[in-house]
Amino acid sequence: MAPATQEQALPASKDEVAAFLAAEFPQSLCVVESVGARGATVSHRVGPAELRPGGTVSGPVLMGVADVALYVALLGEIGIVPLAVTTDLTIHFLRKPAADRRIIGVCKLIKVGRLLATGEVLLYSEGLEEPVAHVVGSYAIPQQPQLQPQA
Repeated sequence: MAPATQEQALPASKDEVAAFLAAEFPQSLCVVESVGARGATVSHRVGPAELRPGGTVSGPVLMGVADVALYVALLGEIGIVPLAVTTDLTIHFLRKPAADRRIIGVCKLIKVGRLLATGEVLLYSEGLEEPVAHVVGSYAIPQQPQLQPQA
Protein backbone atom coordinates (compact mmCIF):
# COMPACT_ATOMS: atom_id res chain seq x y z
CA MET A 1 0.00 0.00 0.00
CA ALA A 2 1.55 3.28 -1.06
CA PRO A 3 1.59 6.01 1.57
CA ALA A 4 -1.10 8.64 1.21
CA THR A 5 0.09 12.07 0.17
CA GLN A 6 -1.34 15.38 1.30
CA GLU A 7 -3.19 15.71 -2.03
CA GLN A 8 -4.94 12.34 -1.70
CA ALA A 9 -8.15 12.05 0.28
CA LEU A 10 -7.74 9.85 3.35
CA PRO A 11 -10.13 6.97 3.81
CA ALA A 12 -11.47 8.62 7.01
CA SER A 13 -11.23 12.30 7.89
CA LYS A 14 -10.60 13.80 11.32
CA ASP A 15 -14.32 14.58 11.67
CA GLU A 16 -15.37 11.07 10.60
CA VAL A 17 -12.97 9.43 13.05
CA ALA A 18 -14.04 11.77 15.88
CA ALA A 19 -17.73 11.07 15.19
CA PHE A 20 -17.08 7.32 15.15
CA LEU A 21 -15.23 7.45 18.48
CA ALA A 22 -17.95 9.61 20.07
CA ALA A 23 -20.63 7.11 19.01
CA GLU A 24 -18.80 3.82 19.54
CA PHE A 25 -16.20 4.61 22.21
CA PRO A 26 -17.73 7.44 24.28
CA GLN A 27 -15.77 6.48 27.40
CA SER A 28 -12.56 7.71 25.75
CA LEU A 29 -11.58 11.14 27.01
CA CYS A 30 -9.20 11.71 24.10
CA VAL A 31 -9.81 14.49 21.60
CA VAL A 32 -8.84 13.93 17.97
CA GLU A 33 -6.63 16.91 17.13
CA SER A 34 -5.51 15.87 13.65
CA VAL A 35 -5.52 12.99 11.19
CA GLY A 36 -3.02 13.06 8.36
CA ALA A 37 -1.05 10.90 6.00
CA ARG A 38 -0.05 7.86 8.08
CA GLY A 39 -0.40 9.70 11.36
CA ALA A 40 -2.61 11.35 13.94
CA THR A 41 -2.47 13.53 17.04
CA VAL A 42 -4.78 13.19 20.03
CA SER A 43 -4.96 14.99 23.37
CA HIS A 44 -6.22 14.04 26.81
CA ARG A 45 -7.02 16.43 29.65
CA VAL A 46 -5.68 14.89 32.86
CA GLY A 47 -8.08 14.81 35.80
CA PRO A 48 -7.31 14.38 39.52
CA ALA A 49 -8.53 10.76 39.45
CA GLU A 50 -5.83 9.93 36.88
CA LEU A 51 -2.92 10.90 39.10
CA ARG A 52 -1.05 8.36 41.15
CA PRO A 53 0.86 9.00 44.37
CA GLY A 54 3.63 11.50 43.77
CA GLY A 55 1.40 13.64 41.55
CA THR A 56 2.26 11.97 38.28
CA VAL A 57 -0.06 10.82 35.51
CA SER A 58 -0.69 7.09 35.87
CA GLY A 59 0.81 4.61 33.41
CA PRO A 60 -2.58 3.24 32.33
CA VAL A 61 -3.67 6.75 31.29
CA LEU A 62 -0.55 7.17 29.16
CA MET A 63 -1.06 3.72 27.60
CA GLY A 64 -4.68 4.58 26.85
CA VAL A 65 -3.74 7.82 25.09
CA ALA A 66 -1.13 5.97 23.01
CA ASP A 67 -3.61 3.23 22.09
CA VAL A 68 -6.22 5.77 20.98
CA ALA A 69 -3.60 7.66 18.94
CA LEU A 70 -2.66 4.43 17.14
CA TYR A 71 -6.32 3.57 16.50
CA VAL A 72 -7.10 7.07 15.19
CA ALA A 73 -4.09 7.02 12.85
CA LEU A 74 -5.08 3.57 11.57
CA LEU A 75 -8.70 4.59 10.95
CA GLY A 76 -7.46 7.66 9.12
CA GLU A 77 -5.38 5.41 6.89
CA ILE A 78 -7.73 2.47 6.19
CA GLY A 79 -11.16 3.94 6.93
CA ILE A 80 -13.61 3.14 9.71
CA VAL A 81 -12.92 -0.50 10.58
CA PRO A 82 -14.50 -0.99 14.02
CA LEU A 83 -13.02 -4.43 14.69
CA ALA A 84 -9.36 -3.47 14.26
CA VAL A 85 -7.86 -4.40 17.64
CA THR A 86 -4.63 -3.86 19.55
CA THR A 87 -2.29 -6.85 19.35
CA ASP A 88 0.78 -5.38 21.03
CA LEU A 89 1.72 -2.27 22.99
CA THR A 90 5.16 -1.54 24.45
CA ILE A 91 5.75 1.65 26.41
CA HIS A 92 8.96 3.24 27.64
CA PHE A 93 8.42 5.86 30.33
CA LEU A 94 11.01 8.58 29.78
CA ARG A 95 10.20 11.30 32.31
CA LYS A 96 7.48 12.41 34.72
CA PRO A 97 4.48 13.93 32.91
CA ALA A 98 3.20 17.28 34.16
CA ALA A 99 0.02 16.69 36.17
CA ASP A 100 -1.45 20.08 35.22
CA ARG A 101 -1.08 19.78 31.43
CA ARG A 102 -2.87 17.80 28.75
CA ILE A 103 -1.14 14.69 27.42
CA ILE A 104 -0.52 14.92 23.67
CA GLY A 105 -0.08 11.71 21.66
CA VAL A 106 1.61 12.03 18.27
CA CYS A 107 1.37 8.83 16.22
CA LYS A 108 3.20 7.87 13.06
CA LEU A 109 2.31 4.61 11.34
CA ILE A 110 5.45 2.70 10.40
CA LYS A 111 3.88 -0.08 8.32
CA VAL A 112 0.33 -0.78 7.25
CA GLY A 113 -0.18 -4.22 5.78
CA ARG A 114 -3.28 -6.12 4.78
CA LEU A 115 -3.79 -7.70 8.23
CA LEU A 116 -1.42 -5.88 10.59
CA ALA A 117 -0.38 -2.29 11.19
CA THR A 118 2.51 -1.06 13.33
CA GLY A 119 3.06 2.45 14.59
CA GLU A 120 4.86 4.51 17.16
CA VAL A 121 3.56 7.22 19.47
CA LEU A 122 5.45 9.92 21.28
CA LEU A 123 3.60 11.23 24.34
CA TYR A 124 4.20 14.77 25.56
CA SER A 125 3.00 17.02 28.34
CA GLU A 126 1.39 19.88 26.44
CA GLY A 127 3.78 22.73 25.74
CA LEU A 128 6.91 20.80 26.72
CA GLU A 129 9.46 19.76 24.12
CA GLU A 130 10.73 16.47 25.55
CA PRO A 131 8.52 13.36 25.31
CA VAL A 132 7.31 11.69 28.51
CA ALA A 133 6.96 8.26 26.87
CA HIS A 134 7.73 6.37 23.67
CA VAL A 135 5.25 3.70 22.58
CA VAL A 136 5.29 1.11 19.81
CA GLY A 137 2.13 -0.84 19.06
CA SER A 138 0.44 -3.06 16.52
CA TYR A 139 -3.16 -3.45 15.42
CA ALA A 140 -4.76 -6.47 13.78
CA ILE A 141 -6.89 -5.48 10.81
CA PRO A 142 -9.85 -7.78 10.19
CA GLN A 143 -9.86 -9.49 6.85
CA GLN A 144 -12.31 -7.81 4.52
CA PRO A 145 -14.67 -10.10 2.60
CA GLN A 146 -13.71 -10.47 -1.03
CA LEU A 147 -16.34 -9.65 -3.61
CA GLN A 148 -17.05 -12.65 -5.79
CA PRO A 149 -17.31 -11.96 -9.52
CA GLN A 150 -20.80 -12.54 -10.85
CA ALA A 151 -21.10 -15.34 -13.38
